[in-house]
Amino acid sequence: MTKPNAPVFAPYLERPGHNMATHASRWLMIGSALALAACSSTPLPEWPATTSTTTRAQPSSSAPTAPLPANVTPVASNTRLEALPYSGAIAALFPEPSERYSTPGLSEGRRSFTTNSELAEVLRNLSQQTPEESPRLGLLNNGNAQSGTPIHALIATQAKAITPLALDESNRPSVMIVAGQQGTDAAATEALLVLSKELGAGGLLTPLLDKINIIFVPRANPDGFDKGTAATSDGTDLRFDHLQLKTPEARFLAKLVRDYRPSVLLDASEFDAIEPTLQRFAAVRANDMGLQYAVTPNAHEFVTKAAREWMHQPASSALSQAGMRVDWAFEATGNSAENGFAMGTLEPTTLTNAASLKNVVSMKASSRGSDLKRTHLQRRVHSQVQTMLAVLQSAAQRAGDLRQVNTYVTRDVASHACRSTLAVQAQPSHGQREITLVDAASAQLVQKNVAWTSSLSISNPRTRSNACGYWLSANAVQATERLGMMGINVLRVAELSSIQTETYQVTPGASASETAVHLVRHSLEAAPGSYYVSMNQPLAFLAAAALEPDTPYSFYSTGVLGDIKEVARVTALPNIVFEEE
Repeated sequence: MTKPNAPVFAPYLERPGHNMATHASRWLMIGSALALAACSSTPLPEWPATTSTTTRAQPSSSAPTAPLPANVTPVASNTRLEALPYSGAIAALFPEPSERYSTPGLSEGRRSFTTNSELAEVLRNLSQQTPEESPRLGLLNNGNAQSGTPIHALIATQAKAITPLALDESNRPSVMIVAGQQGTDAAATEALLVLSKELGAGGLLTPLLDKINIIFVPRANPDGFDKGTAATSDGTDLRFDHLQLKTPEARFLAKLVRDYRPSVLLDASEFDAIEPTLQRFAAVRANDMGLQYAVTPNAHEFVTKAAREWMHQPASSALSQAGMRVDWAFEATGNSAENGFAMGTLEPTTLTNAASLKNVVSMKASSRGSDLKRTHLQRRVHSQVQTMLAVLQSAAQRAGDLRQVNTYVTRDVASHACRSTLAVQAQPSHGQREITLVDAASAQLVQKNVAWTSSLSISNPRTRSNACGYWLSANAVQATERLGMMGINVLRVAELSSIQTETYQVTPGASASETAVHLVRHSLEAAPGSYYVSMNQPLAFLAAAALEPDTPYSFYSTGVLGDIKEVARVTALPNIVFEEE
Protein backbone atom coordinates (compact mmCIF):
# COMPACT_ATOMS: atom_id res chain seq x y z
CA MET A 1 0.00 0.00 0.00
CA THR A 2 1.41 3.39 -0.92
CA LYS A 3 0.68 6.71 0.71
CA PRO A 4 -0.31 9.91 -1.14
CA ASN A 5 2.62 12.16 -1.88
CA ALA A 6 3.39 14.86 0.67
CA PRO A 7 2.13 18.36 -0.19
CA VAL A 8 4.65 20.61 -1.92
CA PHE A 9 3.61 23.55 0.25
CA ALA A 10 3.32 23.92 4.01
CA PRO A 11 -0.42 23.57 4.63
CA TYR A 12 -1.99 26.52 6.43
CA LEU A 13 -4.40 24.22 8.23
CA GLU A 14 -3.45 20.66 9.05
CA ARG A 15 -6.20 18.09 8.94
CA PRO A 16 -5.97 15.60 11.81
CA GLY A 17 -4.89 12.74 10.03
CA HIS A 18 -20.54 15.80 -5.56
CA ASN A 19 -21.85 13.03 -4.98
CA MET A 20 -20.44 9.82 -6.32
CA ALA A 21 -21.70 8.18 -9.47
CA THR A 22 -24.80 6.10 -8.87
CA HIS A 23 -24.29 2.37 -8.37
CA ALA A 24 -26.86 0.87 -10.70
CA SER A 25 -26.30 -2.84 -10.33
CA ARG A 26 -28.14 -4.78 -7.63
CA TRP A 27 -25.30 -7.27 -7.39
CA LEU A 28 -22.39 -4.83 -7.17
CA MET A 29 -19.99 -5.55 -4.30
CA ILE A 30 -18.16 -2.52 -2.93
CA GLY A 31 -15.36 -4.21 -0.99
CA SER A 32 -12.88 -4.32 -3.84
CA ALA A 33 -13.61 -0.76 -4.89
CA LEU A 34 -13.01 0.51 -1.37
CA ALA A 35 -9.76 -1.39 -1.11
CA LEU A 36 -8.56 0.05 -4.40
CA ALA A 37 -9.32 3.62 -3.34
CA ALA A 38 -7.80 3.23 0.10
CA CYS A 39 -4.54 1.71 -1.09
CA SER A 40 -3.82 3.70 -4.23
CA SER A 41 -1.73 6.84 -4.47
CA THR A 42 -3.43 10.08 -5.39
CA PRO A 43 -1.06 12.16 -7.52
CA LEU A 44 -0.54 15.59 -6.01
CA PRO A 45 -0.76 18.56 -8.38
CA GLU A 46 1.81 21.32 -8.24
CA TRP A 47 0.20 24.27 -6.46
CA PRO A 48 -0.38 27.00 -9.08
CA ALA A 49 1.81 30.04 -8.64
CA THR A 50 0.10 32.98 -7.02
CA THR A 51 0.65 36.54 -8.18
CA SER A 52 -0.14 38.21 -4.89
CA THR A 53 1.83 38.23 -1.67
CA THR A 54 0.48 35.75 0.86
CA THR A 55 -1.01 37.61 3.80
CA ARG A 56 -3.34 36.64 6.59
CA ALA A 57 -4.64 39.71 8.34
CA GLN A 58 -3.73 42.58 6.05
CA PRO A 59 -5.00 43.12 2.51
CA SER A 60 -2.53 43.00 -0.33
CA SER A 61 -2.03 46.20 -2.30
CA SER A 62 -1.01 44.56 -5.56
CA ALA A 63 -4.42 43.71 -7.01
CA PRO A 64 -6.18 46.39 -9.05
CA THR A 65 -9.51 47.79 -7.96
CA ALA A 66 -12.32 45.90 -9.63
CA PRO A 67 -13.97 47.87 -12.44
CA LEU A 68 -17.41 49.17 -11.69
CA PRO A 69 -20.70 48.13 -13.28
CA ALA A 70 -21.98 50.28 -16.10
CA ASN A 71 -25.37 50.85 -14.47
CA VAL A 72 -24.14 53.59 -12.14
CA THR A 73 -24.72 57.30 -12.30
CA PRO A 74 -22.81 60.27 -10.84
CA VAL A 75 -23.54 61.04 -7.23
CA ALA A 76 -26.64 63.11 -6.74
CA SER A 77 -27.58 64.94 -3.57
CA ASN A 78 -28.79 62.47 -0.99
CA THR A 79 -32.21 63.32 0.35
CA ARG A 80 -32.15 61.89 3.87
CA LEU A 81 -35.45 60.39 4.91
CA GLU A 82 -34.35 59.13 8.32
CA ALA A 83 -32.25 60.40 11.20
CA LEU A 84 -28.63 59.36 11.49
CA PRO A 85 -28.11 56.60 14.08
CA TYR A 86 -25.05 58.45 15.42
CA SER A 87 -23.32 61.82 15.13
CA GLY A 88 -22.62 63.53 11.84
CA ALA A 89 -18.91 63.38 12.66
CA ILE A 90 -19.05 59.59 12.77
CA ALA A 91 -21.10 59.50 9.57
CA ALA A 92 -18.43 61.62 7.86
CA LEU A 93 -15.99 58.72 8.26
CA PHE A 94 -18.13 56.75 5.80
CA PRO A 95 -18.52 59.01 2.74
CA GLU A 96 -20.65 58.07 -0.22
CA PRO A 97 -18.80 56.45 -3.13
CA SER A 98 -18.22 58.45 -6.28
CA GLU A 99 -20.69 56.20 -8.12
CA ARG A 100 -24.39 55.72 -7.49
CA TYR A 101 -25.89 52.29 -8.07
CA SER A 102 -29.37 51.72 -9.43
CA THR A 103 -31.94 49.15 -8.31
CA PRO A 104 -35.59 49.57 -7.29
CA GLY A 105 -34.54 49.68 -3.64
CA LEU A 106 -31.78 52.23 -4.26
CA SER A 107 -34.03 54.80 -5.92
CA GLU A 108 -33.99 58.35 -4.53
CA GLY A 109 -36.76 58.96 -2.04
CA ARG A 110 -37.32 55.29 -1.26
CA ARG A 111 -37.95 54.26 2.32
CA SER A 112 -37.87 50.51 1.61
CA PHE A 113 -35.39 48.19 -0.06
CA THR A 114 -36.24 46.18 -3.17
CA THR A 115 -39.32 44.15 -2.29
CA ASN A 116 -39.74 40.45 -3.00
CA SER A 117 -42.16 41.17 -5.85
CA GLU A 118 -39.82 43.78 -7.36
CA LEU A 119 -36.92 41.36 -7.05
CA ALA A 120 -38.85 38.64 -8.88
CA GLU A 121 -39.86 41.06 -11.63
CA VAL A 122 -36.30 42.28 -12.20
CA LEU A 123 -34.97 38.73 -12.42
CA ARG A 124 -37.78 37.59 -14.73
CA ASN A 125 -37.17 40.52 -17.06
CA LEU A 126 -33.44 39.80 -17.16
CA SER A 127 -33.95 36.14 -18.00
CA GLN A 128 -36.58 36.91 -20.66
CA GLN A 129 -34.40 39.51 -22.40
CA THR A 130 -31.68 36.99 -23.15
CA PRO A 131 -31.54 36.01 -26.84
CA GLU A 132 -31.29 32.37 -27.88
CA GLU A 133 -27.58 32.71 -28.51
CA SER A 134 -25.03 33.04 -25.73
CA PRO A 135 -24.82 34.28 -23.09
CA ARG A 136 -27.85 32.48 -21.72
CA LEU A 137 -29.69 33.67 -18.61
CA GLY A 138 -32.24 31.53 -16.83
CA LEU A 139 -34.27 31.78 -13.66
CA LEU A 140 -34.79 28.91 -11.23
CA ASN A 141 -37.64 29.23 -8.77
CA ASN A 142 -38.14 25.62 -7.73
CA GLY A 143 -37.73 26.43 -4.04
CA ASN A 144 -39.96 28.30 -1.63
CA ALA A 145 -39.59 29.89 1.78
CA GLN A 146 -41.90 28.78 4.59
CA SER A 147 -44.59 31.27 3.54
CA GLY A 148 -44.56 29.94 -0.03
CA THR A 149 -42.62 32.93 -1.38
CA PRO A 150 -40.28 31.73 -4.15
CA ILE A 151 -36.52 31.75 -3.66
CA HIS A 152 -34.94 32.69 -6.98
CA ALA A 153 -31.62 31.68 -8.49
CA LEU A 154 -30.35 33.44 -11.62
CA ILE A 155 -27.99 31.41 -13.80
CA ALA A 156 -25.73 32.92 -16.47
CA THR A 157 -23.71 30.71 -18.78
CA GLN A 158 -22.31 30.25 -22.26
CA ALA A 159 -23.54 26.64 -22.14
CA LYS A 160 -26.37 25.38 -24.34
CA ALA A 161 -28.84 25.34 -21.46
CA ILE A 162 -29.04 26.25 -17.78
CA THR A 163 -29.39 22.64 -16.58
CA PRO A 164 -26.79 21.15 -14.24
CA LEU A 165 -25.68 18.74 -16.97
CA ALA A 166 -25.21 21.54 -19.50
CA LEU A 167 -23.10 23.59 -17.08
CA ASP A 168 -21.07 20.51 -16.19
CA GLU A 169 -20.43 19.72 -19.84
CA SER A 170 -19.27 23.30 -20.47
CA ASN A 171 -16.07 22.39 -18.60
CA ARG A 172 -16.18 25.76 -16.86
CA PRO A 173 -16.22 26.08 -13.07
CA SER A 174 -19.33 27.65 -11.57
CA VAL A 175 -19.32 30.50 -9.06
CA MET A 176 -22.31 30.81 -6.73
CA ILE A 177 -23.05 33.96 -4.71
CA VAL A 178 -25.77 33.74 -2.07
CA ALA A 179 -27.10 36.91 -0.43
CA GLY A 180 -29.74 37.62 2.17
CA GLN A 181 -29.63 34.62 4.49
CA GLN A 182 -30.73 37.13 7.09
CA GLY A 183 -33.76 39.22 6.31
CA THR A 184 -31.72 42.28 7.27
CA ASP A 185 -28.90 41.74 4.72
CA ALA A 186 -30.18 44.55 2.50
CA ALA A 187 -26.97 45.77 0.87
CA ALA A 188 -25.92 42.26 -0.19
CA THR A 189 -29.18 41.73 -2.06
CA GLU A 190 -29.08 45.14 -3.74
CA ALA A 191 -25.48 44.50 -4.82
CA LEU A 192 -26.41 41.20 -6.46
CA LEU A 193 -29.21 42.97 -8.32
CA VAL A 194 -26.69 45.54 -9.55
CA LEU A 195 -24.44 42.78 -10.88
CA SER A 196 -27.33 40.76 -12.29
CA LYS A 197 -27.93 43.57 -14.76
CA GLU A 198 -24.36 43.08 -16.02
CA LEU A 199 -24.83 39.45 -17.05
CA GLY A 200 -26.54 40.00 -20.39
CA ALA A 201 -25.07 40.82 -23.80
CA GLY A 202 -22.63 43.73 -23.50
CA GLY A 203 -22.63 43.66 -19.70
CA LEU A 204 -19.55 44.04 -17.53
CA LEU A 205 -19.66 40.40 -16.42
CA THR A 206 -20.37 38.89 -19.83
CA PRO A 207 -16.69 38.36 -20.77
CA LEU A 208 -16.22 36.34 -17.58
CA LEU A 209 -18.72 33.80 -18.89
CA ASP A 210 -16.09 32.58 -21.33
CA LYS A 211 -14.28 31.18 -18.29
CA ILE A 212 -16.93 30.55 -15.61
CA ASN A 213 -20.64 29.98 -15.06
CA ILE A 214 -22.36 32.33 -12.61
CA ILE A 215 -25.21 31.56 -10.19
CA PHE A 216 -26.79 34.34 -8.10
CA VAL A 217 -29.25 33.83 -5.23
CA PRO A 218 -30.12 37.45 -4.36
CA ARG A 219 -32.36 36.76 -1.34
CA ALA A 220 -32.23 33.38 0.40
CA ASN A 221 -34.62 34.42 3.19
CA PRO A 222 -37.54 36.33 1.64
CA ASP A 223 -39.78 35.74 4.67
CA GLY A 224 -37.27 37.35 7.01
CA PHE A 225 -37.08 40.34 4.68
CA ASP A 226 -40.87 40.73 4.65
CA LYS A 227 -40.99 40.56 8.45
CA GLY A 228 -37.95 42.81 8.92
CA THR A 229 -36.19 40.14 10.97
CA ALA A 230 -32.92 38.28 10.56
CA ALA A 231 -34.45 34.83 11.13
CA THR A 232 -36.80 32.78 8.96
CA SER A 233 -40.55 32.59 9.63
CA ASP A 234 -40.16 29.90 12.29
CA GLY A 235 -37.38 31.77 14.05
CA THR A 236 -34.48 29.70 12.69
CA ASP A 237 -31.16 31.41 12.06
CA LEU A 238 -30.67 30.23 8.48
CA ARG A 239 -26.93 30.93 8.69
CA PHE A 240 -26.47 27.85 10.90
CA ASP A 241 -28.93 25.41 9.30
CA HIS A 242 -26.74 23.94 6.56
CA LEU A 243 -26.10 20.57 8.16
CA GLN A 244 -29.38 19.82 9.89
CA LEU A 245 -31.41 21.32 6.96
CA LYS A 246 -34.38 22.05 9.19
CA THR A 247 -35.79 24.80 6.98
CA PRO A 248 -36.96 24.72 3.36
CA GLU A 249 -34.65 27.67 2.71
CA ALA A 250 -31.58 25.66 3.73
CA ARG A 251 -32.82 22.63 1.80
CA PHE A 252 -33.19 24.74 -1.34
CA LEU A 253 -29.61 25.96 -1.07
CA ALA A 254 -28.30 22.47 -0.31
CA LYS A 255 -29.98 20.99 -3.38
CA LEU A 256 -28.82 23.91 -5.53
CA VAL A 257 -25.21 23.27 -4.50
CA ARG A 258 -25.69 19.52 -4.93
CA ASP A 259 -27.10 19.83 -8.46
CA TYR A 260 -24.93 22.64 -9.85
CA ARG A 261 -21.71 21.72 -8.00
CA PRO A 262 -20.10 25.18 -7.83
CA SER A 263 -16.34 25.38 -7.50
CA VAL A 264 -16.55 28.71 -5.63
CA LEU A 265 -19.18 29.99 -3.20
CA LEU A 266 -19.51 33.45 -1.63
CA ASP A 267 -21.95 34.10 1.23
CA ALA A 268 -22.79 37.83 1.18
CA SER A 269 -24.32 39.29 4.34
CA GLU A 270 -24.26 42.29 6.72
CA PHE A 271 -23.29 42.80 10.36
CA ASP A 272 -24.56 45.17 13.07
CA ALA A 273 -22.53 48.38 13.19
CA ILE A 274 -23.75 49.76 16.51
CA GLU A 275 -24.86 47.33 19.20
CA PRO A 276 -23.62 45.66 21.29
CA THR A 277 -20.30 47.36 20.48
CA LEU A 278 -21.56 50.79 21.60
CA GLN A 279 -22.80 49.57 24.97
CA ARG A 280 -19.68 47.52 25.73
CA PHE A 281 -16.91 49.68 24.28
CA ALA A 282 -18.47 53.18 23.92
CA ALA A 283 -17.67 52.82 20.22
CA VAL A 284 -19.14 51.62 16.95
CA ARG A 285 -17.74 49.32 14.28
CA ALA A 286 -15.23 50.90 11.90
CA ASN A 287 -14.66 48.27 9.20
CA ASP A 288 -16.74 48.49 6.03
CA MET A 289 -16.34 44.79 5.30
CA GLY A 290 -15.53 41.62 7.19
CA LEU A 291 -14.12 38.66 5.26
CA GLN A 292 -13.63 35.08 6.41
CA TYR A 293 -12.69 32.14 4.25
CA ALA A 294 -14.11 28.80 5.35
CA VAL A 295 -12.20 26.88 8.02
CA THR A 296 -13.70 23.75 9.55
CA PRO A 297 -12.33 20.41 10.79
CA ASN A 298 -11.53 17.91 8.01
CA ALA A 299 -11.79 20.44 5.18
CA HIS A 300 -9.12 19.64 2.62
CA GLU A 301 -6.04 21.82 2.97
CA PHE A 302 -6.08 22.64 -0.75
CA VAL A 303 -9.65 23.95 -0.49
CA THR A 304 -8.71 26.16 2.46
CA LYS A 305 -5.57 27.41 0.72
CA ALA A 306 -7.49 28.24 -2.47
CA ALA A 307 -10.12 30.17 -0.48
CA ARG A 308 -7.42 32.19 1.25
CA GLU A 309 -5.36 32.97 -1.86
CA TRP A 310 -8.02 33.12 -4.58
CA MET A 311 -10.93 34.68 -2.67
CA HIS A 312 -9.83 36.46 0.50
CA GLN A 313 -6.67 38.09 -0.82
CA PRO A 314 -8.15 39.52 -4.07
CA ALA A 315 -11.28 40.77 -2.26
CA SER A 316 -9.26 42.34 0.55
CA SER A 317 -6.99 44.10 -1.94
CA ALA A 318 -9.87 45.42 -4.03
CA LEU A 319 -11.66 46.79 -0.98
CA SER A 320 -8.54 48.44 0.39
CA GLN A 321 -7.80 50.17 -2.91
CA ALA A 322 -11.41 51.32 -3.10
CA GLY A 323 -10.90 53.19 0.18
CA MET A 324 -12.77 50.69 2.35
CA ARG A 325 -11.68 49.51 5.78
CA VAL A 326 -11.53 45.72 5.69
CA ASP A 327 -10.98 43.23 8.49
CA TRP A 328 -11.88 39.67 9.36
CA ALA A 329 -15.57 38.90 9.78
CA PHE A 330 -16.32 38.98 13.51
CA GLU A 331 -19.05 39.76 16.02
CA ALA A 332 -19.21 40.63 19.70
CA THR A 333 -19.41 37.48 21.79
CA GLY A 334 -20.55 36.63 25.29
CA ASN A 335 -22.35 39.05 27.58
CA SER A 336 -19.72 41.70 28.32
CA ALA A 337 -16.75 43.59 26.96
CA GLU A 338 -14.41 41.12 28.66
CA ASN A 339 -15.57 38.45 26.19
CA GLY A 340 -14.42 40.57 23.25
CA PHE A 341 -15.06 39.50 19.69
CA ALA A 342 -15.16 36.20 17.84
CA MET A 343 -14.77 35.20 14.22
CA GLY A 344 -17.31 32.84 12.69
CA THR A 345 -17.79 29.31 13.96
CA LEU A 346 -15.65 26.33 13.04
CA GLU A 347 -18.72 24.10 13.03
CA PRO A 348 -19.86 22.69 9.66
CA THR A 349 -23.30 24.25 10.11
CA THR A 350 -22.74 27.42 8.06
CA LEU A 351 -23.17 27.69 4.31
CA THR A 352 -19.45 28.24 3.73
CA ASN A 353 -18.16 25.60 6.16
CA ALA A 354 -20.57 22.96 4.87
CA ALA A 355 -19.57 23.92 1.33
CA SER A 356 -15.88 23.48 2.15
CA LEU A 357 -16.64 19.88 3.16
CA LYS A 358 -18.26 19.58 -0.27
CA ASN A 359 -14.84 20.65 -1.62
CA VAL A 360 -16.14 24.08 -2.65
CA VAL A 361 -13.76 27.05 -2.25
CA SER A 362 -15.83 29.29 0.03
CA MET A 363 -15.83 32.63 1.85
CA LYS A 364 -18.15 34.89 3.81
CA ALA A 365 -18.31 38.63 3.07
CA SER A 366 -20.22 40.76 5.57
CA SER A 367 -20.71 44.50 5.04
CA ARG A 368 -21.25 47.10 7.75
CA GLY A 369 -24.79 48.03 8.53
CA SER A 370 -27.59 45.48 8.99
CA ASP A 371 -28.86 47.78 11.77
CA LEU A 372 -28.39 51.06 9.85
CA LYS A 373 -31.55 50.92 7.72
CA ARG A 374 -30.72 53.14 4.70
CA THR A 375 -27.77 55.00 6.25
CA HIS A 376 -24.61 54.63 4.12
CA LEU A 377 -26.56 52.31 1.80
CA GLN A 378 -24.68 53.24 -1.37
CA ARG A 379 -21.35 52.72 0.41
CA ARG A 380 -22.48 49.36 1.77
CA VAL A 381 -23.59 48.25 -1.69
CA HIS A 382 -20.29 49.52 -3.11
CA SER A 383 -18.30 47.37 -0.70
CA GLN A 384 -20.34 44.32 -1.65
CA VAL A 385 -20.00 45.02 -5.39
CA GLN A 386 -16.24 45.36 -5.04
CA THR A 387 -16.02 42.07 -3.14
CA MET A 388 -18.23 40.15 -5.57
CA LEU A 389 -16.39 41.49 -8.62
CA ALA A 390 -13.03 40.56 -7.12
CA VAL A 391 -14.19 37.01 -6.42
CA LEU A 392 -15.71 36.58 -9.89
CA GLN A 393 -12.65 37.95 -11.65
CA SER A 394 -10.27 35.81 -9.59
CA ALA A 395 -12.32 32.70 -10.34
CA ALA A 396 -12.24 33.47 -14.06
CA GLN A 397 -8.47 33.95 -13.95
CA ARG A 398 -8.08 30.72 -11.97
CA ALA A 399 -10.62 28.60 -13.86
CA GLY A 400 -8.09 25.96 -14.88
CA ASP A 401 -6.54 25.88 -11.42
CA LEU A 402 -9.96 25.45 -9.80
CA ARG A 403 -10.68 22.42 -11.99
CA GLN A 404 -7.28 20.94 -11.17
CA VAL A 405 -7.73 21.40 -7.43
CA ASN A 406 -11.25 19.97 -7.51
CA THR A 407 -10.14 16.89 -9.44
CA TYR A 408 -7.36 16.17 -6.97
CA VAL A 409 -9.36 16.91 -3.82
CA THR A 410 -12.36 14.73 -4.72
CA ARG A 411 -10.06 11.76 -5.29
CA ASP A 412 -7.93 12.44 -2.24
CA VAL A 413 -10.85 12.73 0.18
CA ALA A 414 -12.34 9.45 -1.04
CA SER A 415 -8.99 7.69 -0.68
CA HIS A 416 -9.01 8.20 3.11
CA ALA A 417 -11.75 5.62 3.74
CA CYS A 418 -10.71 3.07 6.41
CA ARG A 419 -7.51 4.94 7.24
CA SER A 420 -6.07 8.15 8.68
CA THR A 421 -7.67 10.21 11.43
CA LEU A 422 -10.97 12.04 11.67
CA ALA A 423 -11.38 15.24 13.70
CA VAL A 424 -14.74 14.77 15.38
CA GLN A 425 -14.80 18.25 16.89
CA ALA A 426 -12.34 21.09 17.45
CA GLN A 427 -12.13 24.47 19.15
CA PRO A 428 -11.02 27.88 17.88
CA SER A 429 -7.96 29.53 19.35
CA HIS A 430 -8.19 32.27 21.99
CA GLY A 431 -5.97 35.28 22.54
CA GLN A 432 -5.82 39.07 22.33
CA ARG A 433 -5.94 41.34 19.29
CA GLU A 434 -6.15 45.04 18.50
CA ILE A 435 -9.14 46.05 16.43
CA THR A 436 -10.12 49.44 15.01
CA LEU A 437 -13.35 50.99 16.28
CA VAL A 438 -14.89 54.47 16.10
CA ASP A 439 -15.02 56.17 19.48
CA ALA A 440 -18.58 57.36 20.03
CA ALA A 441 -17.63 60.57 21.87
CA SER A 442 -14.72 61.83 19.78
CA ALA A 443 -15.67 60.25 16.42
CA GLN A 444 -12.02 59.20 16.07
CA LEU A 445 -10.67 55.87 14.90
CA VAL A 446 -9.21 54.14 17.95
CA GLN A 447 -7.38 50.89 18.59
CA LYS A 448 -8.89 48.60 21.21
CA ASN A 449 -7.07 45.61 22.64
CA VAL A 450 -9.77 42.96 23.04
CA ALA A 451 -10.21 39.28 23.77
CA TRP A 452 -10.18 37.53 20.41
CA THR A 453 -11.51 34.14 19.32
CA SER A 454 -9.91 33.12 16.04
CA SER A 455 -11.25 30.52 13.63
CA LEU A 456 -8.17 30.61 11.41
CA SER A 457 -6.58 27.75 13.28
CA ILE A 458 -7.96 24.69 15.01
CA SER A 459 -6.97 23.81 18.56
CA ASN A 460 -7.49 20.70 20.70
CA PRO A 461 -9.22 18.55 18.10
CA ARG A 462 -11.02 15.48 19.44
CA THR A 463 -10.14 12.66 17.06
CA ARG A 464 -10.87 9.03 16.28
CA SER A 465 -9.93 6.72 13.45
CA ASN A 466 -11.58 7.28 10.11
CA ALA A 467 -14.30 4.72 9.42
CA CYS A 468 -14.84 2.75 6.23
CA GLY A 469 -18.43 3.93 6.29
CA TYR A 470 -21.57 4.25 8.40
CA TRP A 471 -24.50 1.88 8.78
CA LEU A 472 -27.96 3.40 9.31
CA SER A 473 -31.05 1.49 10.36
CA ALA A 474 -34.13 1.24 8.17
CA ASN A 475 -35.80 3.78 10.49
CA ALA A 476 -33.26 6.49 9.63
CA VAL A 477 -35.23 7.68 6.61
CA GLN A 478 -35.10 11.37 7.51
CA ALA A 479 -31.33 11.21 7.97
CA THR A 480 -30.81 9.52 4.59
CA GLU A 481 -33.00 12.12 2.90
CA ARG A 482 -30.99 14.98 4.42
CA LEU A 483 -27.72 13.33 3.41
CA GLY A 484 -29.04 12.95 -0.13
CA MET A 485 -30.02 16.63 -0.26
CA MET A 486 -26.40 17.52 0.47
CA GLY A 487 -25.13 15.25 -2.32
CA ILE A 488 -23.91 12.38 -0.13
CA ASN A 489 -24.31 8.97 -1.73
CA VAL A 490 -26.48 6.64 0.37
CA LEU A 491 -26.97 2.98 -0.60
CA ARG A 492 -29.79 0.68 0.57
CA VAL A 493 -28.99 -2.84 1.67
CA ALA A 494 -30.74 -5.55 -0.40
CA GLU A 495 -29.71 -8.73 1.43
CA LEU A 496 -28.84 -9.62 5.01
CA SER A 497 -25.13 -8.93 5.47
CA SER A 498 -22.72 -9.30 8.38
CA ILE A 499 -20.49 -6.23 8.91
CA GLN A 500 -17.83 -5.29 11.44
CA THR A 501 -18.85 -2.18 13.36
CA GLU A 502 -18.31 0.08 16.32
CA THR A 503 -21.58 1.07 17.94
CA TYR A 504 -21.99 4.17 20.09
CA GLN A 505 -22.84 3.81 23.77
CA VAL A 506 -23.80 6.93 25.70
CA THR A 507 -21.41 7.50 28.61
CA PRO A 508 -23.30 8.05 31.88
CA GLY A 509 -22.68 11.28 33.73
CA ALA A 510 -22.10 13.51 30.70
CA SER A 511 -23.38 17.08 30.84
CA ALA A 512 -26.88 17.70 29.56
CA SER A 513 -25.56 19.98 26.82
CA GLU A 514 -23.15 17.43 25.37
CA THR A 515 -23.40 13.80 24.32
CA ALA A 516 -20.42 11.70 25.43
CA VAL A 517 -20.01 8.26 23.92
CA HIS A 518 -17.69 5.29 23.97
CA LEU A 519 -17.31 2.78 21.14
CA VAL A 520 -18.09 -0.92 21.35
CA ARG A 521 -16.80 -3.29 18.66
CA HIS A 522 -18.98 -6.15 17.45
CA SER A 523 -20.44 -7.80 14.38
CA LEU A 524 -23.75 -6.40 13.19
CA GLU A 525 -26.32 -7.96 10.89
CA ALA A 526 -27.29 -5.30 8.33
CA ALA A 527 -30.91 -6.08 7.49
CA PRO A 528 -32.48 -5.50 4.09
CA GLY A 529 -33.85 -1.95 3.96
CA SER A 530 -31.11 -0.53 6.15
CA TYR A 531 -28.55 1.89 4.67
CA TYR A 532 -24.83 2.21 4.08
CA VAL A 533 -22.89 5.45 3.65
CA SER A 534 -19.41 4.77 2.29
CA MET A 535 -16.50 7.01 3.22
CA ASN A 536 -15.11 6.25 -0.24
CA GLN A 537 -16.76 9.33 -1.74
CA PRO A 538 -15.88 13.00 -2.21
CA LEU A 539 -18.22 14.26 0.53
CA ALA A 540 -17.08 11.70 3.09
CA PHE A 541 -16.16 14.21 5.78
CA LEU A 542 -19.51 15.98 5.49
CA ALA A 543 -21.17 12.61 6.11
CA ALA A 544 -18.98 12.10 9.16
CA ALA A 545 -19.89 15.54 10.50
CA ALA A 546 -23.55 14.60 10.35
CA LEU A 547 -23.28 11.03 11.63
CA GLU A 548 -20.67 11.07 14.41
CA PRO A 549 -23.18 11.60 17.25
CA ASP A 550 -21.12 13.28 19.96
CA THR A 551 -21.17 16.87 18.71
CA PRO A 552 -23.82 19.54 19.31
CA TYR A 553 -24.57 19.72 15.58
CA SER A 554 -24.78 16.00 14.68
CA PHE A 555 -27.95 14.40 13.32
CA TYR A 556 -28.36 12.59 16.65
CA SER A 557 -27.93 15.71 18.81
CA THR A 558 -30.34 17.76 16.67
CA GLY A 559 -33.01 15.05 16.47
CA VAL A 560 -32.65 14.08 12.82
CA LEU A 561 -31.70 10.63 14.13
CA GLY A 562 -34.10 9.60 16.87
CA ASP A 563 -31.96 6.92 18.52
CA ILE A 564 -28.20 6.52 18.83
CA LYS A 565 -28.70 2.83 17.99
CA GLU A 566 -29.74 3.84 14.46
CA VAL A 567 -26.13 4.55 13.45
CA ALA A 568 -22.87 2.59 13.66
CA ARG A 569 -19.34 3.00 12.34
CA VAL A 570 -18.27 0.32 9.86
CA THR A 571 -14.65 -0.58 10.61
CA ALA A 572 -13.78 -3.14 7.91
CA LEU A 573 -14.43 -3.26 4.19
CA PRO A 574 -17.90 -4.78 3.83
CA ASN A 575 -19.29 -7.01 1.12
CA ILE A 576 -22.87 -5.85 0.79
CA VAL A 577 -25.48 -6.38 -1.89
CA PHE A 578 -27.37 -3.16 -2.59
CA GLU A 579 -30.71 -2.37 -4.14
CA GLU A 580 -30.75 -0.85 -7.59
CA GLU A 581 -30.86 2.95 -7.60
